[in-house]
This record gives sequence, C-alpha cells and structure tokens, in this order.
Amino acid sequence: MATLQTSRRVLILDDEQIIANTLALILNKNGFQASAVYSAQDAINTAAQLSPDVLISDVIMEGMTGIEAAIRISQLVPSCRIILFSGQAATADLLEQAQASGHHFEILAKPIHPRVLLQCLTDEPQ
Repeated sequence: MATLQTSRRVLILDDEQIIANTLALILNKNGFQASAVYSAQDAINTAAQLSPDVLISDVIMEGMTGIEAAIRISQLVPSCRIILFSGQAATADLLEQAQASGHHFEILAKPIHPRVLLQCLTDEPQ
C-alpha cells in the first residue's frame, strides 16, 4: 500500500451523520485531516474556509445533491479531488448529467469498506 499523505485535508459530506462521522474517524486515525459535514450547503461553506484536498460526498441527499455540491466546491477549490459514493441506482442518471456538463468525478459504491477508501485516497486520481 502506498504511503499516506498525512497533510491531506479531506471533507466528508453525508446526510447520514453516523456515516460521515465514521469515515472522518477512520481517516483521522490514518493520518488525514478529515472533517464531516451533513448538508451540501455546509460542505460548500466549509470548503470555502478549509480548501480541502479531497471531497468525499454522498450523492443522494435532501435538497442539493452531492453532485451539485461537488460542482460548486470544484469551482471554489479547483484543485480539490472529488470522490462521490452512493448506494442508490438514481446516481447513474445524475452522473451522466454532470458528465454531459463537463464535470468528471470518481465514484465508489456504498457501503464502502475502510480499506477500499484508504486505497482510493492513496492512489493517484484517474
């Protein structure tokens, strides 16, 4: 496994607080600086302040989707790597719409095993 880059700031967005908090805990214990937020608007506000290196976001949420938040965050922090994760079939249509608009994000299936998440973060983006 590649060496973790401990200075990486990771913002986790999921409206299911236990998922967001658990992922942040796992990443913090593995040398990342991870913060959890529970709404797309909170993610946008936090990204504007923290300039995260990586956003890990659920896709399907009440109100603004994770894809909409990812687009806004990538405009605020162009260097931010975007990783989306979802367990819902509706995600495919939303991703196709984003790609048609020129936005290309990585996607992981939910639930995600911590080892898979850590490997994804240590690999170079595609």
